Amino acid sequence: MKKSIIIALIGIAPMMLIAQSAIDAYQLSQSDLKGTARFVSMAGAFGALGGDISTLNQNPAGIGVYRSNEIGLSLNLDFQGTETNSMGSIMKTDQTKFTCNNFGYVGAVKLNSEVMPYFTWGASFNRVASFDRKYQGYIPSLNTSLSNYIANFTNGWNEEELNMSYYDSYAPWLSILAYDAYMIHPNGNSSYDGMYQDGTRGDATFDVREKGYVDEYSINFGGNIMNTLYWGIGFGFTDISYTSASYYDEELTGARVVDTDGLNTITGNGWYDLGNYQRVKGNGFNFKAGLIFKPINELRLGIAVHTPTFYDLQHEAYAGIEYSYAKEIQTQNDRGEKVPEYVPTKEGYVEVDEGYYTYYDYDLRTPWRLILSAAGVIGGRGILSMDYEYVGYNSMRVSDPDGNEYYAESDDIDNYYQASHIIRLGGEYRVTPSFSLRAGYSYQTSPAKNVAKDNDRYIYTSGTNTLGTNPAYTFDNSTQYITAGCGYRYKGFYIDMAYVHKTRESVYRAFSSFGEFSDMMNDYKVTERSNSAKIKDNNNQLVLSVGYKF
Repeated sequence: MKKSIIIALIGIAPMMLIAQSAIDAYQLSQSDLKGTARFVSMAGAFGALGGDISTLNQNPAGIGVYRSNEIGLSLNLDFQGTETNSMGSIMKTDQTKFTCNNFGYVGAVKLNSEVMPYFTWGASFNRVASFDRKYQGYIPSLNTSLSNYIANFTNGWNEEELNMSYYDSYAPWLSILAYDAYMIHPNGNSSYDGMYQDGTRGDATFDVREKGYVDEYSINFGGNIMNTLYWGIGFGFTDISYTSASYYDEELTGARVVDTDGLNTITGNGWYDLGNYQRVKGNGFNFKAGLIFKPINELRLGIAVHTPTFYDLQHEAYAGIEYSYAKEIQTQNDRGEKVPEYVPTKEGYVEVDEGYYTYYDYDLRTPWRLILSAAGVIGGRGILSMDYEYVGYNSMRVSDPDGNEYYAESDDIDNYYQASHIIRLGGEYRVTPSFSLRAGYSYQTSPAKNVAKDNDRYIYTSGTNTLGTNPAYTFDNSTQYITAGCGYRYKGFYIDMAYVHKTRESVYRAFSSFGEFSDMMNDYKVTERSNSAKIKDNNNQLVLSVGYKF
């Protein structure tokens, strides 16, 4: 089955695999800079400002700043570009997406009270994160092979387990799939060899296509106390959808391949590709609370706390391997000269249990967040603001639908991830009473620990869980945004525009480094390191917001 057919399987009811991992938990816990044009043009540094629909998803106390009603809508045009670089081999992909990022309503009720002059409420839709991305790459020279990686963690399983049905065996499904595709070969005593050996040379390609979103529907309530202390609480209801179709192949020469009898191995050439499809969807709930304190008109201080989002998720997946192996024989050409010719020994296609499907549910708890903010008003025409956000990625947790925590995945989260820190800076200058200019900058530190990013430990993915088949993963480095924009006001109407440039760097690996495991199956001595590719996302967004205050 070719790559195009693998990707086409997105439309088919696929096989469900119980394969959530720490990598999957992080993938579903990310957020982007999304919201109104005014909000994003100042890099989201609104934690101490308020008065914008996007603050319903950031610091709910921002709703307490309102003294009138507002309705608004924001549209987004996203030009996405991704570049991969492996050993100097560079490949680029791009795509364009058009979405509605934000709309909402805020209502302000005057209470005629000196203690709490206004009570406010609001409802909004906000696209919290977009998973849309595609990238592909070429690795020109392999250190080892995916088949050797699979053989390494298959050691200890007997052939009888690998010959059984997927649901009748306790062996890893990727091991069974690779065994059926002749990628791994038994050498006695429940031990296996991969295709890469002394003298083997080869290259690899990969292709990943991701789609999806996290949408949040918020209901907020707030008010102010003596026009000095503003408060707000918010309830968020989230809808999540994530799909990915990934493809990885290797072409090897001088490799250990299966002979025509299907039992013995010889030195020859081999090619195989592994295709994986997965889809995750579900719903979640979170709670936010915040305060904004205005000691003087020129200064505002803010604090907000976001609970984790508690998700109920459904995960389904599918995998297949196409393979072709050949041995070299000597033939004669028309001039009687001996020339090599490659004769196929085995070729075909295998898939996870021939497409049989089921579903698996699990729960995810995303990180909790803390936001501290400060903003100053300069001369009545300018605003400078700053946010600091703490994101506890190491607090993510995965459990079954009954709330029983998966402790192995929790240990992996602690081993791979750390807290991430975000700094946001924003400014606005009112050129005239109706026209304003804005700019901002945001920087987020890497959520991954160096020991994981640097390939210095074994990384458990959905390819090394019992029912998982995808060993590939990425770890993000830093992320930064550079933003600018402008806005025009006429009576109650407003129109804002923003430009957002996002840069994110990541590291891709088709599989983990591997080696000799200890009895605890955790600490080990690295003997084989997989090749990697650097990924750089350069996304440019145009945001348009229109609204009316009354």
